[in-house]
Amino acid sequence: MEKILEVKNIEKYYGAKSNLSKAIDNISFEVGKGEYVGIMGASGSGKTTLLNCISTIDKVTAGHIIMNGQDITKLKGNKLNRFRREELGFIFQDFNLLDTLSAYENIALALTIQRVAPKEIEKRVKEIAQKLNITEVLNKYPYQVSGGQKQRIASARAIITNPKLVLADEPTGALDSKSARQLLEAFEYLNEQLKATILMVTHDAFTASYAKRIIFIKDGKIFNELIKGNDTRKQFFEKIIEVQTLLGGDLNDVI
Repeated sequence: MEKILEVKNIEKYYGAKSNLSKAIDNISFEVGKGEYVGIMGASGSGKTTLLNCISTIDKVTAGHIIMNGQDITKLKGNKLNRFRREELGFIFQDFNLLDTLSAYENIALALTIQRVAPKEIEKRVKEIAQKLNITEVLNKYPYQVSGGQKQRIASARAIITNPKLVLADEPTGALDSKSARQLLEAFEYLNEQLKATILMVTHDAFTASYAKRIIFIKDGKIFNELIKGNDTRKQFFEKIIEVQTLLGGDLNDVI
């Protein structure tokens, strides 16, 4: 399998020498092209910091993050901005849609920035909207649509540029159960039919059960890893719960 992402011995420290806190402690793993990987762990385990480092929002203290053969820990300035714009897709818990733009304009924005021709933009937006079942809301503004529709609009925006890697941070966190299920089915479609590579942080075992592999983080280190294989989603869900129990703490606080 072609490697999209290599995380090599990364560490992340916060604070001064007298009060140093290690958020990530020598983590290494790989993500292959077309994989759907979940990251889970207790609050404060370092999983969000890990996602922030991979997304280049935060910088590692040590180690390397290689994406498509490029060490992204060394990127700066315009090269870094170009990498974020062209190689990554982002899906956030709070949607991060622009309220003054319609759903169509929110999705099209990244292509506009890349100076894609208007006819091509229209074609691609309509195609992804149909696949994510949001065609009927393209002319509406974020305040006029449901949470689930907002998140599917955000997902369309993330995938429209054909990024090498889609990063999802608690994508179902602000959704009710029905909207969450619809979004997860959309993610499944993006992964299986459009071959999108997805790396998702989630606190929720049900959400995680849609992924194909789960990496569990504890105290800044990799604690365990589960591969779905031939398991049903229910069987995979039950295995996730078992590992969460081993991680300790209240299951409701496992994030």
